[in-house]
Amino acid sequence: MDFSLEGKVALITGGSRGIGEATALSFARAGADVAIASRKLPALEEVAGKIKELGRRSLAVSAHVGRIEEINNLVARVKEEFGRIDILVNNAGVNPSMATALEADARIWDAIMNINLKGLFFLSQAVARVMKEQGGGSIINVTSAAGIRPHVVPIYSISKSAIMMATKVTALEWAKYGIRVNAVAPGLVKTQFSEALWNNEEILNHLYDRIAMKRVAEPEEMVGAMIYLASDASSFVTGTTLSVDGGETI
Repeated sequence: MDFSLEGKVALITGGSRGIGEATALSFARAGADVAIASRKLPALEEVAGKIKELGRRSLAVSAHVGRIEEINNLVARVKEEFGRIDILVNNAGVNPSMATALEADARIWDAIMNINLKGLFFLSQAVARVMKEQGGGSIINVTSAAGIRPHVVPIYSISKSAIMMATKVTALEWAKYGIRVNAVAPGLVKTQFSEALWNNEEILNHLYDRIAMKRVAEPEEMVGAMIYLASDASSFVTGTTLSVDGGETI
């Protein structure tokens, strides 16, 4: 099986830390040139420097994926720099509130859905138009175990569940263009994004009751699934969600 990404160009959102950074570096080691995007350019440039140290080209672009004009600018910048986009990893996500379903208001709903779902869909659409022209590509959406089973973060859970349907819808429509669309569903991963969960003893103990392996994952434990779905090793795989959750959704 061919797990190489040699000669490919990848675009990864939320690429400045956590799962995004780990994926960007692993893709570079597998041979890809990597564009990374998030809202904070200095952190992105640090990761871009690490990619270049691995002998690959890299581009750091400050972009808010909840804004259509910034999505279009991001895709144009990557296309201009590299000439193509073979892989998209929709990793950017937010969860600004721990509000319950009874407490959550429209502002929280809109903030979460704007990045987690709307941004993901319209960036996928923009990149799919590039991939259609070049004869195909691979899109990987980062959903969550929280999208498979209800979680302590209810609005986030709803957004991540919707991502799995977006994955199926686009996979079905875009297969004829040679575009594969799949998702990775991480469980609890030790990142800054999820610190409110793994750094809270009460919440962590509650989650350990759900996780068969009784531990938190490291970001690097997500990249095997990412490389598999990005590479030709998964050439007959589309529309699926691969759980990497230590048994949380069993």
